[in-house]
Amino acid sequence: MSRPAVLLDRDGTLNESPKEYITSVDDFVPIPGAFEAVGRLCRAGWPVVLATNQSCIGRGIATREEVDRVHAECARIAAESGGSFEGFHVCPHAPDEGCACRKPLPGLLLEAASEHDYDLFRSFVIGDSLRDLVAGRSAGATSLLVLTGHGREARAEHPERLTFETVVEAIDWILSRA
Repeated sequence: MSRPAVLLDRDGTLNESPKEYITSVDDFVPIPGAFEAVGRLCRAGWPVVLATNQSCIGRGIATREEVDRVHAECARIAAESGGSFEGFHVCPHAPDEGCACRKPLPGLLLEAASEHDYDLFRSFVIGDSLRDLVAGRSAGATSLLVLTGHGREARAEHPERLTFETVVEAIDWILSRA
C-alpha cells in the first residue's frame, strides 16, 4: 500500500545555498535545525527522501562519487539526529540535456515514488525554488516553499500560500497536521 512521504530538495533547503556548487563535504554547511527536523519526521513515521538537481555532474564540475560523498555526509548528520533518508535521488544532467528528471519536471519525484511506493497525492515536497514547487505540484504533491537559499527570490516571482522561513518550520507544520 502506498504511503505518504516528504521529499526534500538539498541545496538551499537542508544546507546553505552554495555560490556555485557543492563538490565536497567541506563545502556542505547544514542549515541550523534542518537535520534535527528530519529526525523528528522519521521518528513520527514519515519516510524522507532527498531529490536534487546536481548539474555539476553533467557540467563536469564534480563526479557522481563526489556528490555521493556529500549525500553520505547528509545521511551521517541525519542519523545523529535520529533520522534517515530512504533514498537520494539525483538528476545529474546539465540544463540543456533535455532529460525528464531535472526539476521543474516531475521525473525525479516520480522515480522516488515508484522506487519507494509513495503516494505523491498525500506527500509533501519542500524546496527553496520555483522549480521545486512546480515539480511537486506536477507530481501531485503539496509543495512547501522555504525562504532559505533562493526562497525569497522565488516568493517574489510567485507568491506562495504555503511558505515557511526554514525547513524546520515546514516540517513542524507537516507534523502538526499528522
